[in-house]
Amino acid sequence: MNMLSAFWNFYILSLVSTVLGRLHPECEFIFQLEKDQQRCLQEITENENHTTGGCKQNWDAVVCWPLAVVGETVNVSCPPVFSHFMKNPGTVSRNCTINGWSNPFPPYYLACTVEDEIPVEEESYFATVKVIYTVGYGASIFSLTIAMIILLIFRSLHCARNYVHIQLFTSFILRAVAVFIKDATLFANDETEHCTFSTAGCKAAVVFCHYCVMTNFFWLLVEALYLNSLLFSFIHPGRNYFWWFVILGWGVPTIFIIVWIMSRVYFEDTECWDITENSPFWWIIKGPIVVSIGVNFILFINIIRILIQKLDPRLIQFNNSSQYRRLMKSTLLLIPLFGTHYIVFNFLPDYINIGVRLYIELCLGSFQGLIVAVLYCFLNQEVQTEIQRKWMRWYINSYGKVPVVVKESEMDTPF
Repeated sequence: MNMLSAFWNFYILSLVSTVLGRLHPECEFIFQLEKDQQRCLQEITENENHTTGGCKQNWDAVVCWPLAVVGETVNVSCPPVFSHFMKNPGTVSRNCTINGWSNPFPPYYLACTVEDEIPVEEESYFATVKVIYTVGYGASIFSLTIAMIILLIFRSLHCARNYVHIQLFTSFILRAVAVFIKDATLFANDETEHCTFSTAGCKAAVVFCHYCVMTNFFWLLVEALYLNSLLFSFIHPGRNYFWWFVILGWGVPTIFIIVWIMSRVYFEDTECWDITENSPFWWIIKGPIVVSIGVNFILFINIIRILIQKLDPRLIQFNNSSQYRRLMKSTLLLIPLFGTHYIVFNFLPDYINIGVRLYIELCLGSFQGLIVAVLYCFLNQEVQTEIQRKWMRWYINSYGKVPVVVKESEMDTPF
């Protein structure tokens, strides 16, 4: 397998670790052999004075061969780590002769075969995932940037509601940028020894990526809290509430990230901090995200419950029904924005349906920012009205006449 192919295989396998934070098989194979070697050499040192003839304990770079007497044939299974590359690892044998250990039979390359090529179907699948999430994040950055500019340049759109939206837009942009930075840092050079690669730059990229993902989930939670506060008319969020939202959206993730960084530095300073499998410290980040997704889902169900009650003709006046029906339609369109698609795997083990998980969390998640921009800005009637008013004013000043008014969009997202 050439260098470029090896790099590509490593990259697409790393898509799994991007979502699950798991050590992929190639690196686990290397690290496990290193651990087996250290254990074997330690046993050899401890038993050095207890050998009496025959063949001494021996490490041959793959298997630790035990003490044996002359004429004995020792059968050893391939190391368990080979199960990542083959379904039924074989058995290797060696004879203890008067001249020492014989060569292994059958040879390791036959008994412990390692398939270094990823199947064409699997390679195509991962390549498709990469293309989809690259396009998705790119489209999200472009659309969210335009949406932020629109909300910032029109003074009439400056309000607490849109300030919250701008923070959410920013978190989506940072999340997309962080993914690109992480990919560029960890996989920029196909000659990099990825399994032992550990620099301050790659660790910073991983920390930045985790922080941006975490803030994005927390700002989705803020949007849900804000929408619930609007529906519960006894709360009227203003600037004071907005700064509490800022603390929740940016400040709380910062605290958890700092704690996680300190735990990695002092207790688990390995690789680029991107491997989180079996790490208890990973729950410092994962725990708050799991909780935020769960709370968000509960808030979403609560919104649906409130809207259904308000849509009951026996509880509301007829002239208000159209308003709540429009509100219901808008809220249903906010399903992906509440992170309801993340609830599918939120409480399940990481190894469940990895293929589906990649599509939901990488592919669908990458387009989430684009959906946010469309629903919160481009289809918002208030934004459309303001843009049309500015355009009409410019048209009248330039041509001295009123233009043909474009029919207003029927889609309205009041939030």
